[in-house]
Amino acid sequence: MKVFIFLAEGFEELEAIAPIDIFRRADIEVTTVSVSKEKTVRGAHGISMQADSLFSKTDFSDNDLLYLPGGMPGTKNLEAHEGLKNLLLKQAAENKPIAAICAAPSLLGKMGLLMGKEAICFPGFENQLTGAILSKEKIVQSGNISTAKAAGVAVQFALKLVEELKGRALSEKIASAICV
Repeated sequence: MKVFIFLAEGFEELEAIAPIDIFRRADIEVTTVSVSKEKTVRGAHGISMQADSLFSKTDFSDNDLLYLPGGMPGTKNLEAHEGLKNLLLKQAAENKPIAAICAAPSLLGKMGLLMGKEAICFPGFENQLTGAILSKEKIVQSGNISTAKAAGVAVQFALKLVEELKGRALSEKIASAICV
């Protein structure tokens, strides 16, 4: 199993770091990818992370999930990256999993990837979920796309994604181990 997590300047740290931890506990290979020209990416709250790879140097052909943390201006910086948008379109066309949390589902909405799908996002971004069926849940899986409301559900969102990728038993085992 291989997951790619995209980091843009101003990403929401909890929405990236918590899933990295949960995925690695599930023995899922995680590659953090900077969409800037540098591997060091500064989060919305001043926490810098060293990405594993630069977007331009990464082979995404063998992936099981593309994951977008939100945050501001992180989401806007993800949206400005044409290579990432093309990759998301290809992923969607192949009906492969995409996950986005907080403001990041707005990028998927603007790209038309949420048409007819149930979705959720950070309050105030709902008008950018073009064509989506707005959910009142905090975590939503609809077809190949999973969305979550905000940083407060980052751990639960990652556990739900582990369940989708590797089964409920492993997700529950990790949840128990970290007292969720």
